[in-house]
Amino acid sequence: MPFLNRLFIPLLFLISAFFTQAIGANEAKVTKVLLETNKGNIELELYPDKAPATVANFLRYVDEGFYKGTIFHRVINSFMIQGGGFDAAMKKKNVHASIQNEADNGLKNQRGTVAMARTSDPHSATAQFFINHADNDFLNHTNRSKRGWGYCVFGRVSKGMKTIDAIADVFTTRVNGMKNVPEETVIITGAKRI
Repeated sequence: MPFLNRLFIPLLFLISAFFTQAIGANEAKVTKVLLETNKGNIELELYPDKAPATVANFLRYVDEGFYKGTIFHRVINSFMIQGGGFDAAMKKKNVHASIQNEADNGLKNQRGTVAMARTSDPHSATAQFFINHADNDFLNHTNRSKRGWGYCVFGRVSKGMKTIDAIADVFTTRVNGMKNVPEETVIITGAKRI
């Protein structure tokens, strides 16, 4: 029996060390961004394994300081809040080239997920993103046609849904022909990796 104990205890430590290291490695791979707004903070957990080009694109804008001073310019309660393209004067910011749509990654436009905004061209996303305020299945990828491509989910809100709810609750108006613009400007005061 003492022989088994001498064999079993080191084996137990070895297994324990392996699992601790594996868990630590998974935690180290989590990519997070903090969006600071005048309504509160939003912490995003990104999915580079599911949407590598989209996450790289978003992080490029974050690292360049692009989002600081941009606003949530389109807010529709029980639908989504959209930002990242205009400053407080409603002036559109210059952006990098558009990226390939990765909406065929299996992720769904559910409440609290973050996705890329785009035009009717499926591959036109640049800097603008939106956070789903409800489950929006009609935005999901269904096929590779122009109408079926959907909107690429690349992360989720890990903290700050109360901030999302507060933003979604603002009164909106029309500005320069754009509908659903908050009457009280909702500004992104900072965006950084955490």
